[in-house]
Amino acid sequence: MRIVFMGTPDFAVASLDALVKAGFDIVGVITAPDKPAGRGQKIQESAVKRYAKEHHLYILQPEKLKAPEFLKELKALAADLQVVVAFRMLPEAVWNMPKLGTINLHASLLPQYRGAAPINWAILNGEKESGVTTFFLKHEIDTGDILFSEKVAITNDMTAGQLHDELMMVGAKLLTETVTAIKEGNYQEKPQDDFDIAVLKHAPKIFKEDCKIIWNQPVQKVYNHIRGLSPYPAAFTYLQDKTFKIFSAQIENAVVHIQPGAYLTDGKTYLKFAALDGFITVKEIQLEGKKRMQIEEFLRGVKV
Repeated sequence: MRIVFMGTPDFAVASLDALVKAGFDIVGVITAPDKPAGRGQKIQESAVKRYAKEHHLYILQPEKLKAPEFLKELKALAADLQVVVAFRMLPEAVWNMPKLGTINLHASLLPQYRGAAPINWAILNGEKESGVTTFFLKHEIDTGDILFSEKVAITNDMTAGQLHDELMMVGAKLLTETVTAIKEGNYQEKPQDDFDIAVLKHAPKIFKEDCKIIWNQPVQKVYNHIRGLSPYPAAFTYLQDKTFKIFSAQIENAVVHIQPGAYLTDGKTYLKFAALDGFITVKEIQLEGKKRMQIEEFLRGVKV
């Protein structure tokens, strides 16, 4: 079975690696074009491209997925199946090309949390479990028939970064099992239309304004906000008129006698902000223009 793999970030590398190690015939890897990144704006290759180069896999990096020259090259690969992990939205001319179709690995328990940021939103909303799902692509994003899924527990202090890493590994295993099942013809498709649309939660792209901490809320909601955006794009507030990103914190349920958003500190070991019904004790932060650091190190250098 000839497979074309499509993906870009680290999350996709684990799946590609699992397929390679399982002995599947990866005849092509489609990934994002190289682009400048960081302060020096140096040209960066995607994580998937770096892996593909190391393993001598054939690589395509189209600017436009509808470009005739790309479609011609893709067709020439004669894939039986296409596998998509953390890539971009595909036009029908691409996803409908292989005879066995195109499958996608999504980092949620579909149909819940369709969209660009399912890992973040699961924690932002205080979910106790998440998971991964494999499904066949069709026209509407993340709506194709489900193949397999696997649940993952979300612990009380888990961050989006930690959930990402766990789903990455569970997803790689599930994807390999899914491709094996398709190769053997041993699978059943479950339409997402069978689910109640009224109870669905969505996972839209997160913008900077979504990251600002609203302190006038229950402390658990604020804590979920910090966990759900850590380490990226990171929840932030303002301190001494500068942006103050919080990467990790602890929750303290208590009667609060100061205004939400106000803070208490001894100037040495702790800094905590008030929410409606408790405090957020900051553990790891980054002040605008400074490096990321533990709170004790920060307080040694900055007078609050």
